[in-house]
Order: sequence, then structure tokens, then C-alpha cells
Amino acid sequence: MAGATPAAATGDPSGPGWWASQLARQPLAANDGWAASGTGTTGGSAADDAHVFVVRDRNAFAAAVTGTDPKIVFVEGVVDGFTSAEGNPITCADLTDPGYTLESYLAAYDPAVWGRAADPSGPIEQARVRSVAAQRARTEIKVGANTTIVGLGDATLKHVTLMIDGAPNVIVRNLNFQDAADCFPRWRPTDGAEGNWNSEYDLVSVRRSTNVWIDHNTFSDGDNPDSNQPVYFGRPWQVHDGALDITHTSDLVTVSANVFTHHDKTMLIGSSDTVGPDVGKLRVTLRDNVFDGVGQRAPRVRFGQVDVYNNFFRIAEFYDYSIGLGIQSAVVAENNFFVLQDGITADRILKDWKGTAVTERGSWVKDGRKVGPVSLLDAYNATHDPDFGADAGWTPALRRSTPLPAYAVPLVTLLSGAGRLGLH
Repeated sequence: MAGATPAAATGDPSGPGWWASQLARQPLAANDGWAASGTGTTGGSAADDAHVFVVRDRNAFAAAVTGTDPKIVFVEGVVDGFTSAEGNPITCADLTDPGYTLESYLAAYDPAVWGRAADPSGPIEQARVRSVAAQRARTEIKVGANTTIVGLGDATLKHVTLMIDGAPNVIVRNLNFQDAADCFPRWRPTDGAEGNWNSEYDLVSVRRSTNVWIDHNTFSDGDNPDSNQPVYFGRPWQVHDGALDITHTSDLVTVSANVFTHHDKTMLIGSSDTVGPDVGKLRVTLRDNVFDGVGQRAPRVRFGQVDVYNNFFRIAEFYDYSIGLGIQSAVVAENNFFVLQDGITADRILKDWKGTAVTERGSWVKDGRKVGPVSLLDAYNATHDPDFGADAGWTPALRRSTPLPAYAVPLVTLLSGAGRLGLH
């Protein structure tokens, strides 16, 4: 396997080392959130020596994570999805269909020419779709069942969508995820009153999968933030989609001690408002995470019973909301800490996306020099109609310990994110 080293090779100075090897064999602890339910989450902890790898490039990584045998994949250095089948660096230009250029796309679908009644169609849109398929073939990497992925040192997955689709029992720890940028965003004049640019790729996407543990990772747009993007047709050129999305009947997921920083659409739980297969699924625990300067979806929830406790939120400009309450959502938000800046007020933290109720307690808010307990539910209901009810209809039973008081959360979450695994 090109670029992969069997981690069992003793004496390899670039190998995982004893401590990393111990962490890679570590299953999710009993009762640690929804992913501890059912059979629990063990990932690749039972892997034999032939299924333990150190990978250092995109092609080796894609090969190592496939299949259903228990396996442990250590990532070292920067693994860049913008890599050809031959292992050479590529750019968006290398993925572009001959029938597509941004200039021709903007000219053809300018609302002054195309109008706003229908989404783009025709040869140039078809060429864009082919370009998207070419990018997906290189940057979307599918993970097989019974897998543990662990970053070594400051390991980074860049220009990659880690796709956990139909893959039960997966653990992902200690990785920096950066800049899963879409080279070919789609213009949709029918999206909202003014239209919007839509992008394709998440940093991590969990679909049709159960018992997944995402722990001690850092998610960001890297050196390509949305604030640097141009504006076309009066709307921001949106090249990033979700940081970590959990959709399409996924269930029993624990998201712990991660950092999500300076990203807009952060975490979507539930893929549509259609009442159907998602009902009774999408059970997710979020604990000890940091949401630093993110715009929205921290998380946005449909259908699922979602436990959000002991998380730290730093809220600043470019902000829409934090916790979105969607159709048939059942969110319990307990002992979270919020820092408000730039004139943002506590009544904006919750948002109505066809939800009806939330269990919210123990929240603390720091606003300037003022810090202390605040009822986010009361703040929302005082300024919005209709009110949210105060009971989500369930009580979390799967927690690794009693939630800490919210005032302790800023200190505890200093140990969240990549590079701090083993200290938390």
C-alpha cells in the first residue's frame, strides 16, 4: 500500500509510539453519550497487526480506511485530498470539465439574464455537475465499518470530506480537519428571497451509520475562510458546507471535546423536514466541545433526541444562532457556557426551525463584564412568538458523569480539540 507503513514495525521513529497505540485501542467508555448505547463503540480496537497502518498521503489513507475488518489507521503529517491518482498535487483547474468556466457560469445564470424563477439548467450547469463529480472522486474518502482513525501529533486532513456512510462502529480522534472547499458551488436563485450559493462538501459527514464517536478533533476552514470569498449576484460565494453533519438515519453518535472554529454551517443533525426514516433516530450527544466564532448550526436539529451539555460557545460577528430547534426535535441543553460579543444578545442563541420545545437549564452567559446564570429559554420567549415549551420530553441517561456546573466549562474545554488527546 503506497505511503502506508505497518504500525507494528517496531523501532520506526515515525510510528505511532506506545501512548498513541494505547489510545487507538481505547473504545468509547460505558455510558459516554448515545454512542455507548446498544453494542457500544469500539472502532478498530480489535484490529490485528496486519490491519494497523500509518499513512502519510491521500491515496494510502483512502486505501487503509476501506473494508469492514477491524482496523486502526494512524495519520501523520498533512494528508491533502487535492492529490491525483498518481500521487501528484492538483488544483481546482485540474478537476474542471472543459464545458465549465466560472465566467461563463456567471454570465449564463446572472439573475438579470436567467431570472429567479428556476434553478440553473442546460449545458453549463451540466458541465458544473461533471466538475463536481470529478472533485468528489478525489476529495471524498469513504470509511469502512469497525475503524479507528487517530492523528499523530498535528496530523491534518485538508481538502478532504471524511464520509462515514453505512459504516457502523467508527472512531475518529485527534485530527485537524481543514478546508473541504467546493471548487464549483451551485447558484440557486430559488433559495431564499435573494438566492444563495450552495456548496457540496462537509469536513466530516455521518450518514446511515450507528455507533460513531468523534473526539478531540479541530474543525476549521484553515487559510481559506469564508470572509475572504467574493460576492456574486449580491450573495456570498459559499465554498464551505458543514463541519460535521449527522444525517440520513444516522443514530447513536457521541461528539466530545472537539473545537469548531470560524466556520459558518457547523453541525446539521437531520437532513430534511420530511417525516419518515429519521424519526426515532439521530440520537446524538454533544459534550465538552468548543464552538468558537461559528455562524450557525451548533447544532441545528431535526427529529433527534440530542443531549447538549458542558459545551463552550464564543459568539461574535457573522453570527446567526447557536442551537436550532427543528421539526420534532428533542434537545436537552444543560450547563453550557456562552460568551457574547459585538452586541449579540442571549435571545438569539436559540432559533425556531419548526421546533416546539427544549429542555434548557444551567446556562451561564458572559456579556461584557456581566457573567452568571441566564435562562436562554426565557430570553427567547420574551422576544419571539410562538414560545418554545420547556420540556423536550426525555431525560438523558447516558452521560459519562454528572454535568459540571457551567462556570467550570471554560476551564475544562481548554483541553478540547486536536493535540490534547490524553490530557482530557
